[in-house]
Amino acid sequence: MDLTKLRVQPLANRKSLSRLEDVLVEPASEPPPINRALSDTVDDCARRILNARRAGAGVMLIYGAHLIKNGGQLIIAQMIDHGWVTHLATNGAGTIHDWEFSYLGRSTESVRENVATGTFGAWDETGRFIHLALMAGGLRGEGYGAALGRFVYEDGCTLPSVEELARLICEQPADELTPARADLLLAMKTHNIKAGRHLVNHRWRNASVLANAFRHEVPMTVHPGIGYDIITNHPMFNGAVIGRAAAIDFRKFAASVDTLDNGVVLSVGTAIMGPQVFEKSMSCVNNLRLQQGKQTVAAHTIYVVDLQDGGGWDWKSGEPPRDQPAYYLRFCKSYARMGGEMVYAQCDNIAFLHNLCHRLSTISARRNAARS
Repeated sequence: MDLTKLRVQPLANRKSLSRLEDVLVEPASEPPPINRALSDTVDDCARRILNARRAGAGVMLIYGAHLIKNGGQLIIAQMIDHGWVTHLATNGAGTIHDWEFSYLGRSTESVRENVATGTFGAWDETGRFIHLALMAGGLRGEGYGAALGRFVYEDGCTLPSVEELARLICEQPADELTPARADLLLAMKTHNIKAGRHLVNHRWRNASVLANAFRHEVPMTVHPGIGYDIITNHPMFNGAVIGRAAAIDFRKFAASVDTLDNGVVLSVGTAIMGPQVFEKSMSCVNNLRLQQGKQTVAAHTIYVVDLQDGGGWDWKSGEPPRDQPAYYLRFCKSYARMGGEMVYAQCDNIAFLHNLCHRLSTISARRNAARS
C-alpha cells in the first residue's frame, strides 16, 4: 500500500474528546481516597523511593498512555522537579497524547467512528511534526524522547539545507549519522520541507512531560511499535526514523536499569510495553555485569499498578501455574521474574501517583525538619 497517497486533515478539524483544562490534575489538590491496604503500599513505596534517592540508586517510572490521557502530567512534573525519579519511559501513544495536548490543548478521538471513515489517526500536524522532531533529533544522535522533548521545549527545530545533507553523506558515507541524514534528505525532497527554522508553538508546553524531562535533563525514553501509533497514518511515515530513535532509547533505558541496585521501579498502567522492554533490558545489564565479574542487579523493588485484579492471584506466593489465567497477565508475570521484590497494586493510575506524591512530600518535609 502506498501510504504517501493518504489524505490527512488539519488537527484542529478533529473532534477531540479530551481538553487539557478538563482532565489536568493539580498535584496540590487533595488526592482521591484509597483503601487502607493501598495506603500502606503507597507509604512503603514513598519511603523506598526516598531511601533509594538518598543512596544514589535509580527510580524509574514506566507508564502507559492513559496516565497522560487522564491528566497526570503535572504529577509527573512534580516528581521530576523534586528529583524523585531518575528515568521516565512510555510508549508511542503516551508521547502522542502529550504532544497533542502541548500543541493544541486537546487530544483523543473516537476510534470506532473515525476508522469507519478512514480518518482515524490521519491528522497532518501530529504525524508531520513528530516525524520532523525525530528526524531533526536524528542528526544529533538523539533518541525519541529527547528529540521530541527538545522539539516541544524549543518550539520547533532548525533543518540544514538539502545541499549540506548531501555533502555530508558523500563525504562521510560510513558515519553513524549518515542514515539519519539520508532519511531527512529524502523527506525534504519528497514532502517539500524547507531548510531553516520551523517554528511550532506549543502553548501548553508547561504541562508536557516530554518538555519537563528535557528541561531537567532527566532521561525520557519512548518504546513504540511499528504500526502501533497514529503517526503511521501519514504520508511522512518512516519506520526507519522511528526505529532508529527507539533503538537509542532502548540503550538509554538499559543504562538506567543498571542503576537499580536498591532502587525502585514504578510500572503504572503499562500491560505490555513496560514488562517486555524491562525484561530484555535487565537481561542485557546482567549479561554485561557477569562478563565484568560483577553481581547481577539486586535488592530492587518493582511496584506494578493497574486497574485489573491481578488475575485473582496472590503474587507474593510465587508464579501461578500455566493452567491458571493469571499466568498470562504479562504485566505481573514478567516483573515477578525480574529478581528483587514485585508488589502489585490494583488501583487507578492517577489515584496511585497522586497519593504517592503527597506521601513523598509529607515524608520529605518530616525528614528535613528532623535534620534541622
